[in-house]
Amino acid sequence: MGRKSLKEARQKEIIKEFYKLAKKEGIENTSIAKIAKKMDINPSLIIHYFQTREDLVYGLIEYILDKYQLIYKVSTKKPLDSRAALLEIMDNIFSKKWNTLFDDGLFYSCYSLTFRESKARNMYKKLLDSLREALGNHIRQCREEGVLLADNVEAVADNIFILVDGAYFYLSLVSDKKEYEEKLRKYKEQAIELLCLSEVRTLPV
Repeated sequence: MGRKSLKEARQKEIIKEFYKLAKKEGIENTSIAKIAKKMDINPSLIIHYFQTREDLVYGLIEYILDKYQLIYKVSTKKPLDSRAALLEIMDNIFSKKWNTLFDDGLFYSCYSLTFRESKARNMYKKLLDSLREALGNHIRQCREEGVLLADNVEAVADNIFILVDGAYFYLSLVSDKKEYEEKLRKYKEQAIELLCLSEVRTLPV
């Protein structure tokens, strides 16, 4: 048990260093040798924990996707009713929290692998399906409690997911801070409208 936890801790340490280097130099330019040099260890030690560079990349994808999930987490600091919990998720989804959790460029570099590698595609799809299902469950609970008027819960969850994906892909191209914040606010308002809340409020960015 102790050896397993030590292995996991060491793997995570290597992945974190891989993330930092790939963020700076690009995933395609980050080699095992460069990671080892940065960590001041022998490359063979990295190969001991990740047999191939491909395994290392999959570890990086898993690391990024774990961070991605945090966007959809509801605070546990205080109990929230279903409406407040759903609005907190909307706040998180349409916020700059993404930028503090992971690098957009690295996220999309890893995402590009889904077009030619089935394992990467399955990893992304499994996570996004689970997040979409969780969002649907939050919306369904609000629907059952009468705090939103949307009839088709599945369609609403799908449309919000589509809006989020499209919004962040486009916003990754926007460099003007004012334009970024204005568009983010509008996308958030569109998502709130899709929910058809019984009492709609405008959410600050």
